[in-house]
Amino acid sequence: MIKVLVVDDSPVVQQFLVHILNSDPDLRVIGTVKDGEEALEAVKSTKPDVITMDIHMPKMDGVEASLKIMETHPTPIVIVSGSSGAAEVANTFNALEAGALSVIRRPKGIGHPEHETTARELIQIVKLMSEVKVVRRWPRSLKQRQASSTPKATTDTPAQEIRIVAIGASTGGPPALQTILSQLSTTFPVPILIVQHMASGFIEGFAQWLAQSSGHPVQVACHGEQLQAGHIYVASHGLHMGVGVGGRIMLWNSEAEHGLRPAVCYLFRSVAEVYGKNAIGVLLTGMGKDGAEGLKRMREKGAITVAQDEQSSVVYGMPREALALDAAVYVLSPGKIAGLLTCLAKG
Repeated sequence: MIKVLVVDDSPVVQQFLVHILNSDPDLRVIGTVKDGEEALEAVKSTKPDVITMDIHMPKMDGVEASLKIMETHPTPIVIVSGSSGAAEVANTFNALEAGALSVIRRPKGIGHPEHETTARELIQIVKLMSEVKVVRRWPRSLKQRQASSTPKATTDTPAQEIRIVAIGASTGGPPALQTILSQLSTTFPVPILIVQHMASGFIEGFAQWLAQSSGHPVQVACHGEQLQAGHIYVASHGLHMGVGVGGRIMLWNSEAEHGLRPAVCYLFRSVAEVYGKNAIGVLLTGMGKDGAEGLKRMREKGAITVAQDEQSSVVYGMPREALALDAAVYVLSPGKIAGLLTCLAKG
């Protein structure tokens, strides 16, 4: 039985989430609280296996509560958001930087055509996140965390012209991406394409948050758009992202891969075929094996390939699969990945 603590300032939403979660025989809601301060006390007394967390609450919001919980009683946290605007959604991603594992849209109401589908998504993500072994974070403010420096990597790889960077990530990806991008110079000379597995409705806000927190131009990819040096393109929800000859973004509504669309493997294969040895592929933290075979294909084509190391990964699924295929040339933390990208992009 997976014990769940529900944190939300609305009694109606509390009852709604309790109804959905308790409908699954493997889940049991052991408590409901209305703000972050109460959540801290409840975590101590009830020791839940996973927490569903709202963002906008009185006294202490979900971002600060997530940070304090991960510093004192580390527990898997799923942000259940009712926000709709891109700016509000962007603020939600600060909770992931604070230590929450995943963000999901609040399920549609009973009677809505999408209620059952969205309710199943919540149940599934709560179950999956309850299995993640989280670790304690040392007490530091979010600003201190952002400003922390990591030794830069060096490489003996022969110099080759790098024209594109492709990055794939899933669970734990947003803070890893933020760490990498924020340490790259604003004059980084090549475009970066990102596939981040994420629930629908969050991509626009994710791109906005990534731009604000990294200082780089970040946008949701558009079909046919010409790639520009130093720009970062995030795959939109429900469409595979690849590249065409001449450096244009290609979006396709083709069959899902590993149950996912967009898929990291699709991006990596496309980049391998168009750019070959003039590319870098990076596979970050995440569940499953999406991206591993694609990273292998990139290496076979002469690209430089990187996987995130186990110690810094929230979930060491995708990188582990890449290592099992001998797909990664380097295995590094996000900070050192940034240093490596800087070295390689400058030749």
